Amino acid sequence: MEFRHLRYFLALAEELHFGRAAQRLAISQPPLSVAIQQLEASVGARLFDRDSKGVRLTPAGEAFRGSAQALLDRAEDACALAREVQAGEVGRLRLGFVGSTLFNGLSAWLQVFQASHPKVEVIVIELNSQDQIDALLAEELDLGLVHTDRLPPALASQPLYSEPFLACLPAGHPLASLEQIPLASLSDQPFILFSRKGSPDYHARIVEICRQHGFYPRLQHEGRHWLSVVSLVSQGLGVSIVPAAFRQAGVQGAVFRPLAEAIEASAVFAAWRRDSASVLRARFLTNRASKA
Repeated sequence: MEFRHLRYFLALAEELHFGRAAQRLAISQPPLSVAIQQLEASVGARLFDRDSKGVRLTPAGEAFRGSAQALLDRAEDACALAREVQAGEVGRLRLGFVGSTLFNGLSAWLQVFQASHPKVEVIVIELNSQDQIDALLAEELDLGLVHTDRLPPALASQPLYSEPFLACLPAGHPLASLEQIPLASLSDQPFILFSRKGSPDYHARIVEICRQHGFYPRLQHEGRHWLSVVSLVSQGLGVSIVPAAFRQAGVQGAVFRPLAEAIEASAVFAAWRRDSASVLRARFLTNRASKA
């Protein structure tokens, strides 16, 4: 049985006339007759009575008609779904993100994308950069927003944006009254840094920033998320150097000041598997670029 047999059957069931059904199907009458005979042989039942009075559905044909229509409808739905998936109009996107992106337009980005792609399910998961890299390699994420482009060979990346680093201090800290913070003034302060395990590259970059300005940070605590770092600072447990986005986090007790020296900015990159050709991922990234 082929889908064309079902289409021919349904056309004849509606027209109850071989000539009109053939014309409707844009075929000649003999192929239609042969197809109906093949269908009846495949089903194992006579679907039409044919005599000098015309063509009529048999009880078996009446019973078959609803199922035949349902099969064709499901086939068309399946075809439509496949086309939508290929076009990036439907599906699922598993998105990892670092916390700073929440304060750099991620929510608005998601809202705009969902409005233009209502059939796409976007699953967002906050993970530090290293956990996202591991999840991408394990095919547990489709796209990651990370703080590093130093990635395994299996992953590709593109830059999204950058922002300055700021000094993060407890509100009552003596240096908090300064408009700018010289890096050297932090040399004797207890530091709270992003976890080395959470993002080895990011941890190393901040240590290197300090080294370039004459000191190694006196590490007191580590956090696996930047908000944890800022929260520890707000409780007076140390100072830190954090991406500027966290000024908008609203953490009481933490203040942010520009650094007096010009240093390399904090960058966010999109990362994905090189062997993954995802239309949804491409559409998501293009959507952000169009709104940038």
